[in-house]
Amino acid sequence: MNNSLRIWFDAARPKTLPLALVSIFTGSALAFSSGHFSLPIALLALLTATLLQILSNLANDYGDAVKGTDNEKRLGPMRAIQSGEVSLADMKRAIVINIALTIIAGLALVFYALDSLESILAFIGLGVLAMMAAIAYTVGNKPYGYVGLGDLSVFLFFGLLGVSGTYFLHTGHIEWSLFLPSLGCGLMAVAVLNVNNMRDIENDAECGKRTVPVRLGQQRAKTYHFLLLTGAVLAFASYLLMQGKPLWISLPFLLSLIMVTKHGRAVWVSEKPAQIAPMLPVIVKCSLVTNLLFVGVVIAQTLTS
Repeated sequence: MNNSLRIWFDAARPKTLPLALVSIFTGSALAFSSGHFSLPIALLALLTATLLQILSNLANDYGDAVKGTDNEKRLGPMRAIQSGEVSLADMKRAIVINIALTIIAGLALVFYALDSLESILAFIGLGVLAMMAAIAYTVGNKPYGYVGLGDLSVFLFFGLLGVSGTYFLHTGHIEWSLFLPSLGCGLMAVAVLNVNNMRDIENDAECGKRTVPVRLGQQRAKTYHFLLLTGAVLAFASYLLMQGKPLWISLPFLLSLIMVTKHGRAVWVSEKPAQIAPMLPVIVKCSLVTNLLFVGVVIAQTLTS
């Protein structure tokens, strides 16, 4: 890989991309369990979600660089603009190109999956909101990520809207039973953001970025993290148990409980932000494995019914 490609590959933050995909996997698996599944819809949804996540990452790099939040005091990997390898102008162009690609993928998804004008317009509106949310997290005069609203946005787009929206694209309707899986996805995604913000708590506080951990303090942020993890696992497990299938089919999901418990304990006993830094890839893996185990059990329950 040449140097230019490596720079932009790193700027896209590929390790974060699975977080954008799990809600699509979950919504598609639930659609499969209801007897409605379209591979083209699933693939287009995965592509659109990936582009939205990359847009968010690029915009985050740009916004934090402009505001001086990405500085020498920040823990974690150096960002593209911070390193000097990408200029602000180049990042702006990359963001514009990504927006164009996201619009193309999103429109292809919407027009392929939906028939009614009302549904098409509604999903176009949601797509616009998703792009605005991806950019406005750190960009602009009043970025919502700087006032502690990032958790709410992540919960909505990676949880409720991501899962139920994907399900609707496959099936054409929404069911109340989607709430628990959507809740699980959303809470796990927020847990990832929370670890990231606990790692950066000192630098964020100095730069005026009032994330949830900055507002709560490190100890309360750890309690908040425990509640996020517990809520996510309970939501997923409750849905699986409510399906009335043989219990043995759901047993593989217990593996996620082991991973989440180990991670939660490590966060709880940590004393400094520097000790939190190595836990970010761990919670990403926990989130991905938990969601994939849930998806696998949902599919297994469907195939054995």
